[in-house]
Amino acid sequence: MAAFPHPMGLLPSEVAFLCGMEQVTIIPRQRLERLDLLGGPTRPLIPPQRTTLPLWLAVLLKRQRRANILPPPFLLPENLADILDTETNHDFTESFSPPPTIPAIRQTDFSGKVFYASPPFVESCTADAVSNALPYHWFEVSEILLEAASDDIPEADRVRQLLRDIREVRLAKMRKQVENLAGDGEGTRLDGVGAMEISESRGFMAGVVDGLRKLDASREQERREREEDERENRRYNDDDDDDEDMT
Repeated sequence: MAAFPHPMGLLPSEVAFLCGMEQVTIIPRQRLERLDLLGGPTRPLIPPQRTTLPLWLAVLLKRQRRANILPPPFLLPENLADILDTETNHDFTESFSPPPTIPAIRQTDFSGKVFYASPPFVESCTADAVSNALPYHWFEVSEILLEAASDDIPEADRVRQLLRDIREVRLAKMRKQVENLAGDGEGTRLDGVGAMEISESRGFMAGVVDGLRKLDASREQERREREEDERENRRYNDDDDDDEDMT
């Protein structure tokens, strides 16, 4: 066994790294020839034509003042306010606001095998994405864009406050979901939960599940011992009755 075993699931730093592959929309400020990336070549950047790039590359061009980043629609203050209203609505007190629908687009890899893309390889954070739903990497995208391109985000301070409110509401719901784990094995649904929320809560929820499993095992052992004691008592009483009949 390793001295420092790797925890189950992705670490928050690994989730943030994967988020860098999210596609975002930029407006180039300088001409740039195509770049040959592992995921394929990019289109030439011609101002002021919009184009989509991986988040990591868009942030790099932003820091070099070669492009501006168009914030995804969910990151606009009016849309965040609508999402917060949905999260606090009485119909969603124990569930999360619906996530954006992932289009079932068939793609092929380098070997020609067909697969269906999923986050971060779907365009859920571009300027054309839906406005009333939080994408899978909503928290990481928000943090990165507010740090690297806050001047491209309208009312950035209000956006930060709305994001904090949404995060607090959703974390409270995550903690409440733990109560459902103590039932009769029904479990809990986490539809609409983001990647970072899962990563940050995995250790806590896994610890709760492990503790409940140990409690259930202890109760089962106690039940078996109790049943064994009852059988022994019945056997002892039956032997006493037989002895009385013989006398």
